[in-house]
Amino acid sequence: MKLNPPTQIVFWLSTVVAVLGILGKFIGLPIVTGNEFWFVVVGFVLLWLGNTMKGF
Repeated sequence: MKLNPPTQIVFWLSTVVAVLGILGKFIGLPIVTGNEFWFVVVGFVLLWLGNTMKGF
């Protein structure tokens, strides 16, 4: 399997989503609180897709 670098948009989007999930654990964020785990999972899945799919 050949890995590709993700686009900057996908990289920053996945970073922001994962950080929101982490912050939601410690700070009461309206949408994130209660769904922290899924925010982190979505962030890492986006990053994984960016690395495995060319042009994503």
